[in-house]
Amino acid sequence: MLSKDIIVIGTSTGGIEALKVLASGLPADLRASLFIVLHMGANGLGILPQILEQSGPLPASNARQGEAIRSGHIYVAPPDHHLLLEPTGHVRLSRGPKENRFRPAVDPLFRSAAYAFGPRVVGVVLTGFLDDGTAGLWAIKERGGTAVVQNPDEALAPSMPRSALQHVPVDHCSTLEDMAPLLVELARTPVKQKGASPVSKRLETELKIAKENNALEAGITEWGEPSLYACPECHGVLLQLKEGSNVRFRCHTGHAYSLETLLAEFTERTEETLWNAIRSMEEMILLLQRMARQMAEHGHDQAADTLEQKVRDTQERTDLVRQAVMQHEKPINEETGYTAGAG
Repeated sequence: MLSKDIIVIGTSTGGIEALKVLASGLPADLRASLFIVLHMGANGLGILPQILEQSGPLPASNARQGEAIRSGHIYVAPPDHHLLLEPTGHVRLSRGPKENRFRPAVDPLFRSAAYAFGPRVVGVVLTGFLDDGTAGLWAIKERGGTAVVQNPDEALAPSMPRSALQHVPVDHCSTLEDMAPLLVELARTPVKQKGASPVSKRLETELKIAKENNALEAGITEWGEPSLYACPECHGVLLQLKEGSNVRFRCHTGHAYSLETLLAEFTERTEETLWNAIRSMEEMILLLQRMARQMAEHGHDQAADTLEQKVRDTQERTDLVRQAVMQHEKPINEETGYTAGAG
């Protein structure tokens, strides 16, 4: 009889330390395969497998295109690639659209596991800011899988586990210390394939997008209502999708955003726009000052005075914009976890 032998894990800020604790508690004879997405930049070094091998007994590696899934092995999403699982029991890497501003992202891995293996899947959301993983964990539960979340009270960055708890009927909320024994127990738990929830058409559509299919041809417009917002990445119209109490967005190009991630992106872009405005106005001040000096040097005192007044007016406007930037709430930073004004 099949067991819960497909364990997918998503994490971000604070994730390396959390994964080290988890890896150290897993036995060498674990009868399950682990798949990990840790948010990282496109130019990441991809050294997480070495860290995990030093922390525990299980072998670990960056996932490779088309390799067969082996029991007792840890597969890590390599930089700039989504990690996906195929029903054939193989790994697939994709450079499909970013989700929640990341590639790799947690949701595509979770959805692909739910699609391929249904009730055999255990989805785990660890420490991290914002809310990547919530939509994917919903898909796992929808297909009869098991949802596990790190206790947010002990997480370095509690947002990801807290969001999952808020929007998904989670089966286990566990401390890191207790999580490894829990996963071992779940890996021994038999499951019945019969009676598993069927794959939804929307899950199929989103999985096609993650596999680099054209989002419009995949049929994304059938699953959401047009919103008032433009995609920060490509500026296409964002479609609003809803799963239970969770609201998220996709554009027709395929980029995906949770509600919190979209807010963070808009906040960051607003600040960038304000800084560009400051730069432009300061360049204008420098040009006006130079023109005023030239006018004064050639005896055009009235013209010079007019330009100097424009310098003062522009400086006042610049100061107002600068003040707005300083008071503008910063988006959550995935590296530090701090926001402007936060302790």
